[in-house]
Amino acid sequence: MIELVFATNNKNKQKEIQAVLPPQLKVLSLKDIGCLEELPETHATIEENSMEKAVYVREKYGYPCFAEDTGLEVAALNGAPGVYSARYAGTGVAADNIAHLLFELNGITDRRARFKTVFTLVTDTALEQFTGIINGTITQQPTGEGGFGYDPVFLPTGYEITFAEMEPSVKQVISHRALAFQKLVTFLETTYKL
Repeated sequence: MIELVFATNNKNKQKEIQAVLPPQLKVLSLKDIGCLEELPETHATIEENSMEKAVYVREKYGYPCFAEDTGLEVAALNGAPGVYSARYAGTGVAADNIAHLLFELNGITDRRARFKTVFTLVTDTALEQFTGIINGTITQQPTGEGGFGYDPVFLPTGYEITFAEMEPSVKQVISHRALAFQKLVTFLETTYKL
């Protein structure tokens, strides 16, 4: 059994990840290894923040670790909210972030956006990053009850419905997080010959 830490305290994310990994890989949470502090995210890019979290856990706790960071990047806002996606409105509340985003885009016709996720894996022998991107546009108003974050206003390219209107089984295949994670899984399977 190979143990890997996923740098999260989100049990749902941990279960979701464990479900798609080979059974020989056991995913541990931060709580499982006694890491109760807030992980650092001090950089200006998604890549750097993902790496910072994974390296922090590896160096301080000694476990092979993977971490992810995700952001929404809007073309007309020069890539904002980006690394500040979760706290764009300053409150940490998703509905407030959406309202702030729609306010910022008021009157702007170029509503191109993309979700970007970067997983960083740090082991004894590797430091690898895996990126997933899905392009789309920001709608004029929120629609749908599913998903989380900006899902009610993100319309992926090639679809007529927002992430929040999609069946979870569809979103889990096409999303930025799914695309990045599949690259990570392939790397782990190859590296550990699973």
